[in-house]
Amino acid sequence: MTETGAPNSVTLRFLAAPTDVGHSGSVDAGTVLEWVDKAAYAAAVGWAKSYCVTAYVGNIHFADPVNSGDMVEVEATIVYTGRSSMHIRTVVSSSDPKGGPATMRSQCMVIFVAVGEDGKPIPVKQFEPSTPEEIEQRDHALARIKVRERIVEAMNRQEYTDAGTAERVTLRFMAAPTDVNWGGKVHGGIVMKWIDEAAYVCASRYCGRDTVAVFSGGVRFYRPLLIGHVVEVEARLVYTGTKGMHIAVHVRSGDPKGRELNLTTYCLTVMVARDDEGTSVPVPAWVPVSDEDKRLHAHARELLEIRGTAPGNRLPNHLLAQNP
Repeated sequence: MTETGAPNSVTLRFLAAPTDVGHSGSVDAGTVLEWVDKAAYAAAVGWAKSYCVTAYVGNIHFADPVNSGDMVEVEATIVYTGRSSMHIRTVVSSSDPKGGPATMRSQCMVIFVAVGEDGKPIPVKQFEPSTPEEIEQRDHALARIKVRERIVEAMNRQEYTDAGTAERVTLRFMAAPTDVNWGGKVHGGIVMKWIDEAAYVCASRYCGRDTVAVFSGGVRFYRPLLIGHVVEVEARLVYTGTKGMHIAVHVRSGDPKGRELNLTTYCLTVMVARDDEGTSVPVPAWVPVSDEDKRLHAHARELLEIRGTAPGNRLPNHLLAQNP
């Protein structure tokens, strides 16, 4: 069920289905990201009155899991607009449908861009905050723009080749008609679900345990991914903390009649290992070997430090211990 309140906000409410449960025994991060993308899309289209595409998904932390049968609420609120972009704060909460308060499970910023029939960006109506809370959210979005630009710049500087020695997996398949969005392309939420699946395989192979995503960041969409194209999702370990495994994921696609695959999406996901009781446990430290290993390891550290400068963020504990 979809409900609309303020003109800049959309809330989706539904029950988490048994088919939403993944390898972790609860709803996987990829499915939550799919919900986030759908809610943000609804808010963007309602505001722009035109077709919109996902451009960027900011830092999303996954707190307590969503379970099958939970009442889920995904609120998407436009907090800032550029010329053609809409910055949308999304909050995922869930609760027992039999009663009780809802608990926030995750939140993040999603950026959509309004496009015309030719696929090029078009102007959108400007959002003017009027309440103290709206002004605070607008200012928060503005403060993160510079941080995001630094993250994108740092990610764009990196090169990934076969010189790396870390754990790496590649999933290949065809983009199916069931993956389609409202514009005839592959849904951005589906792409993020693929990213979560590849990161899970890579992290689980490395540590030999079940793993779950606790963070995804810098999810940038470079170009649309078409139905019927060959898809390649490559996940590579680039850094380990005390418990977290930082996995860089690249999504590429291309016409099956050719050999060229183009980069469509890139992000970095942090996975943690869990024991049989579901408690997070330490993982073996990964030691870089090749020059590329060392460069990507340093790159992951740099991203952590950049994100630590964002409003409300801080360095992870293992880095705080090294930087008294």
